[in-house]
Amino acid sequence: MSEAKLRPRDSALGVIKEVFNWYPSNYPSEERRLLFKLDLSILVFACLCFFVKYLDQTNISNAYVSGLKEEFALYGNELNYFNVCYFTAYVVFQVPGLLLMSRPKLARWLLPGLEILWGICTFAQSRVTSVNQIYALRFLVGMLEAPVFAGTHFILGSWYSGPELFKRAGTWFICNALGTMVSGYLQAAAYTNLSGVGGMPGWRWLFIIDGIFTIPVALIGFFIFPGIPDSPRPFYLTESDIALAKERLRRAKIRRPGKLNADVFKRSLKRWHIWVFIFCYACMIISSYPMGYMNLWLKAEGYSVTQINQLPTVTYAINIVASWLGSTLAAIYPEWVIFSIGSVCCFFSAICMIVWFIPTGLKFVAWYLFGVSGCLSPILYSTVNTIVKDDSEERALIMGSMMTFGYSFNIWVPLLLFPTAGPNGAPRWKKGWPVAFVFYFLLWAGFMTAVIIHRREKRKEAALAAQESTDEDVETIIVDQDANAKAGSKD
Repeated sequence: MSEAKLRPRDSALGVIKEVFNWYPSNYPSEERRLLFKLDLSILVFACLCFFVKYLDQTNISNAYVSGLKEEFALYGNELNYFNVCYFTAYVVFQVPGLLLMSRPKLARWLLPGLEILWGICTFAQSRVTSVNQIYALRFLVGMLEAPVFAGTHFILGSWYSGPELFKRAGTWFICNALGTMVSGYLQAAAYTNLSGVGGMPGWRWLFIIDGIFTIPVALIGFFIFPGIPDSPRPFYLTESDIALAKERLRRAKIRRPGKLNADVFKRSLKRWHIWVFIFCYACMIISSYPMGYMNLWLKAEGYSVTQINQLPTVTYAINIVASWLGSTLAAIYPEWVIFSIGSVCCFFSAICMIVWFIPTGLKFVAWYLFGVSGCLSPILYSTVNTIVKDDSEERALIMGSMMTFGYSFNIWVPLLLFPTAGPNGAPRWKKGWPVAFVFYFLLWAGFMTAVIIHRREKRKEAALAAQESTDEDVETIIVDQDANAKAGSKD
């Protein structure tokens, strides 16, 4: 948290230096070398994995507006139902996946293995012949992708701490927006250049292209992904590297994995962390749902298929910058300040959408400004990693529960607040946009509550430690006085 942040220099140049200072000069050379190895392994695989995950998660929306809707005569809420199937599986398998991720022997192989399987399912979506097959495959993809997001945050929090954690989390999170953005460009290219090739429409080629991306990334993961420090050692880390990594955890007071039993649930449920952070992430999911559907607004406005797939990518470009820069600045300044700035941008965009009847240019600005929210999620999860660093199993349970309860709202909230069709349907969402604004505010309030409670606890711990130290000093003085008195009486 803030008390552990680097102190930025007063000048703008000093802040810029801190932004790019990934390997501080005050670190010993062997520690800087270890960080470099971890960045090349964890971040490379995590970024590639997250990139293809979002390709495979969002391709259904791009396919829907690029021919799938017309081919299967989908004129109701089928797009929402596709997402309901995905998120139902995503929710059910969150906590089991995260708890498995906390097991040292499984942590190295779990994500690459799951990625192989969801890559196969991605290929299979190019050959569907009925809507029911799409529902089944979306469920399988959701099940297999479940541990990726929170699991990667857990892995990052198992190797990094403090400012270095915020910087890595923000850099990794840009692949969320990058995958979504590239999916739009890929669908536009597939629609333009591959329609009719091999007797298939362009939207089917998108799933083939995404599968081609996915399988090689999974194979790379089997070689370079290190799991957690207690996992079997990968070839590029020496015994001294692992020893140093464990020593870093000890210095940062990050507890290594312990037993996985019922006590994990008991002690987690008694503390405030799980409740506040679940609330925060649920608010984030509800509020952010509509921002990914600018393509539906463009379609309703009569833009071309190519424009529908390309214009929303500006939002994701802004999201990329915000994810990296916002999280990095949260490593330098108090995280609540950066979180508040991102929240204000979302407040403004949501208000514009509630009013709705505004100039087209301003509406584009509102859609694009939603991209600033890219910094909110990595800051939130890095804060969880920082606050709950003293309990590895609780940390895994909280992150899995955040995803479980958060995404459980994606199963039914879209059907009520963000329907695809109907008088309150996309993209107007007369009921949905006001609700989104309220939950953006509640997200900000929940995050601020977590920061305030944690700081209060740290002050109490510091005061208690100071009191104990004072008591020990007094006791030592008394003992010394007694010893001197006895020595004097003997004399």
